[in-house]
Amino acid sequence: MGFGEAVRSVFSNYATFSGRARRAEYWWFVLFNIIGSAITGTLDYILFGGTVVETIDSVAVVIENSPLNALFGLLVFLPGLSVTVRRLHDVGRSGWWFWIILIPLVGFILLLYWTIRRGDVGPNQYGPDPITDGGYDGYGGSSVPRVPRS
Repeated sequence: MGFGEAVRSVFSNYATFSGRARRAEYWWFVLFNIIGSAITGTLDYILFGGTVVETIDSVAVVIENSPLNALFGLLVFLPGLSVTVRRLHDVGRSGWWFWIILIPLVGFILLLYWTIRRGDVGPNQYGPDPITDGGYDGYGGSSVPRVPRS
């Protein structure tokens, strides 16, 4: 699954909280969020300005008005939540585990671990394996039949 296919898949399933999501689908969408936030943040700064704040050892730009970034955030919120829930389903976790993110540091580390690790091979209680999609047995969905090894 490539970048464009993953982003289309997430937006076409923007409110689907059942089933499973592959790592590729999840992480390509995370990259889409990072790139989109950077672009809209830059456009907000160019169009609406910002304030440069200097401290003893660093300089920061504070963007006081960021309507484009806020709009982008609203656009990706529900699809991002649904793909995260489906990613948790892929590793055998309930979507309710998403709320562990509210526990500082530990919640972030656990959620990161669950989204990075390989999903359950074969079907689990949340649906068929998204990699094999209930079809061919093997990564990549090869059309070559699996040959049993002795």
